[in-house]
Amino acid sequence: MTAQDVRLYAIGDIHGRLDLLDRMIELINLDIKEHGGDSLVVTLGDYIDRGPDSRGVLDRLLSSPFSGRYVALQGNHETLLESFLKNPAQVGIHWWRLGGMDTLKSFGITIKPRMKARDFDRAAVELRETLSAKQTEFLGSLKTSRTVDRYFLCHAGVRPGIALDLQSDVDLLWIRDEFLDSQVDFGKIVIHGHTPTEEPEVLANRINIDTGAFATGRLTCVVLEEGRHRFIST
Repeated sequence: MTAQDVRLYAIGDIHGRLDLLDRMIELINLDIKEHGGDSLVVTLGDYIDRGPDSRGVLDRLLSSPFSGRYVALQGNHETLLESFLKNPAQVGIHWWRLGGMDTLKSFGITIKPRMKARDFDRAAVELRETLSAKQTEFLGSLKTSRTVDRYFLCHAGVRPGIALDLQSDVDLLWIRDEFLDSQVDFGKIVIHGHTPTEEPEVLANRINIDTGAFATGRLTCVVLEEGRHRFIST
């Protein structure tokens, strides 16, 4: 697969903003219709937390709503959800502070102003029972990276000095400064989110498309074709 053969659409962190996702789906499908040819849409993870409708975002994405082929990658917030379901008392406070309470609310799970270990245990049981089979299957299917010709797509970034095919999932999902401050050639241009910026960042070795949608109302997609890029934004 080469950039000449496929038009690549990569969408940044959604964080429970179903309203913005629906608008982006509409814009991308219009773009695919206008330009024709083969296309691949990749979402870079962080579908849940912080925004008001994590449940709705998962349902929309698992239905493959794009006109082109679609691949969903994993973000660190999906990893937090997985960890919470396994060890709620241990992970609960950390997830709560990063927006997990908004996800619980979107699933209709009652939360308290001060959650204790037993409350997190109860919430995890309820969430596990409330997640549909399709939602669980979707979350379990997420990969941590995807390579398309000259581009390497992941949620957070890569560790400099490590070959792309040897990157750890921890770095692909969580890394910040070591990656963001690096000017080295990673071998491919890294397309990522995870670290919000006011505008998309375009550097020689990476493109950051996390524009803080949950707070700013701006969900960003980069369109990559024939060695060029352009942006679609809500």
